[in-house]
Amino acid sequence: MSNLAINTAQNVNLDYKLIGLGERFVAFLIDGLILLTYITIMENLVALSDIFSTDDWTKRGILGLVTLPALFYSVLCHILFSGQTIGKMILKIKVVRVDGAPTQWYNLLVRWMLRIVDIWMFFASIGVLSILLSDKKQRVGDAAAGTVVISVKKKHKITSTILEDLEVDYQPVFTNVTQLTDKDVRIIKEAFTISKKNNDYKTLTLLRNKVCSVLNIESNLYDIDFLNTILKDYNYYTQNM
Repeated sequence: MSNLAINTAQNVNLDYKLIGLGERFVAFLIDGLILLTYITIMENLVALSDIFSTDDWTKRGILGLVTLPALFYSVLCHILFSGQTIGKMILKIKVVRVDGAPTQWYNLLVRWMLRIVDIWMFFASIGVLSILLSDKKQRVGDAAAGTVVISVKKKHKITSTILEDLEVDYQPVFTNVTQLTDKDVRIIKEAFTISKKNNDYKTLTLLRNKVCSVLNIESNLYDIDFLNTILKDYNYYTQNM
């Protein structure tokens, strides 16, 4: 499995799964089915409508006009939906810049224009080979635009939420933790998790002092035990309210 490692401004490493040929191809087929459905509906409307009861050349011109949006479907969707088409939304994949930042319209325009090389020339063999041979699974359009395709599937783990595992007979310590909000607790847990992982004891102490100040409490517990207790107490009370 290939991953894209991004280092944020807060020096937190984020890993994104890079998407290869399989899921991209399925998304492409879904988008193709949507376009085929749209074009078929437009053809039937033009053929059946009395408004277009005229010569064949005029009908063809009108049909070409109403199906023109299909030509720009990919680039418009990517721009409007921040790097996704409907097919990509269904597959939960997305186009981003190599540095992990959201794409700009010019990145997506370059990428779309080079579909001619990647997809429509030589039966898509150029695009397929470039994805297979690239370390970052980029087709020619991706390499030129500085983009990659990543997974945006969320891994739902209790550690990534404000929830905590509580023992059946858990007894809370700090009764006034309900003064905190879900947003407060989410910030506390994120800072607590990152600081504990990095052995950043200075930040843990600062975080502990801030919580004590907000809740106007004192405790003899060590920083890690104290913050862990605050999180569990909050869950205890909010789950039983």
